[in-house]
Amino acid sequence: MGAREISVLATGGSYFEGPRWRDGSWWTSDFYRHRVSRWTPHGEETVVVEVEGQPSGLGWLPDGALVVSSMKDRRLLRVADGGTTVLAELGEHCGGHLNDLVVDAAGHVFVGDFGFDLMGGGDTTGASLKRVDPDGTVTVVADGLRFPNGSVITDDGGTLIVGETMGNRYTAFDLAPDGELSNRRAWATFGPEVPDGTVEETIPQLVVAPDGCTLDAEGHLWAADATGGRVVRVAPGGELVDQIAAPDGLGVFACALGGEDGRTLLLCAAPDFYEHHRAGTREAQLLTTRVDVPHAGRP
Repeated sequence: MGAREISVLATGGSYFEGPRWRDGSWWTSDFYRHRVSRWTPHGEETVVVEVEGQPSGLGWLPDGALVVSSMKDRRLLRVADGGTTVLAELGEHCGGHLNDLVVDAAGHVFVGDFGFDLMGGGDTTGASLKRVDPDGTVTVVADGLRFPNGSVITDDGGTLIVGETMGNRYTAFDLAPDGELSNRRAWATFGPEVPDGTVEETIPQLVVAPDGCTLDAEGHLWAADATGGRVVRVAPGGELVDQIAAPDGLGVFACALGGEDGRTLLLCAAPDFYEHHRAGTREAQLLTTRVDVPHAGRP
């Protein structure tokens, strides 16, 4: 767990999330600038689409269309050919803002929600994982997840792994080609299950609060620890085999492996995750560092 050099790719964001590497560029959402952007490896930004409902998770359908979770209006958006349309309305299945997503090879989108009013001071509670098919059909495929968040699909396409930010764990499912999930199980456990309560009561009980994450070729996850100011490399079962601390004064809320060789780790950093602090400021940063094992799987 040695120290690594961390470089600044970009500054001036409000709150970066959903980082991805695709077509030689980094892609991110920025919550309170309401935009999805592409970034060159040198930090030059191009705005791809404006999302007034607050963008988060990003993915691509087999036809190349970009899918964006629009958090506050609880919609999945499809961006293609210079236009934006609604792929699915998910409000009836959400207890809080729509959140991060991952897309499988067949175009099934798996997306979670907060489950409660995080920014309004609601008590934590379980939430569901939704599958949205390419035609927009919505199916609830799992319930009782504790703030389902960053998710990955293994290289063989057969396993979906979902982070539970308020649950001290990652949960895995077998993933069939038709998008069906089965064999729900713990993939990594960091501490005891946390009962419902206020966010202030919950956070001190989180050993790791899994946020945006990325899979590597050894079957380990790099995961942002939303309450720990770091990214951690997680082995199946939950052992932390490496970690990288954020620069002083910053937390890390998502990460992605990419670059030409898949060994650049991008970190989405900001002083905290609270909307009333972040919306009016431009203190978020994109940071990069180098790791030994390259990217694998989706996203």
